[in-house]
Amino acid sequence: MEATWCDRCGAGTSVGDHDGCAAARAWEPPRFCARCRRRMKVQVLPAGWSARCVEHGEVRSS
Repeated sequence: MEATWCDRCGAGTSVGDHDGCAAARAWEPPRFCARCRRRMKVQVLPAGWSARCVEHGEVRSS
């Protein structure tokens, strides 16, 4: 599955430069669902993070 939306800024992946978003994502959890652009519920814990889209489910840090 190819991402249609940037999971950090919510803009289309084909629009603009997302190098800054990619660099920030090395340290931050995603804020938007890459499949539907919905804002995700994010929980940050000392051991990692989880982000949940109501449509597409949960993503966790590794």
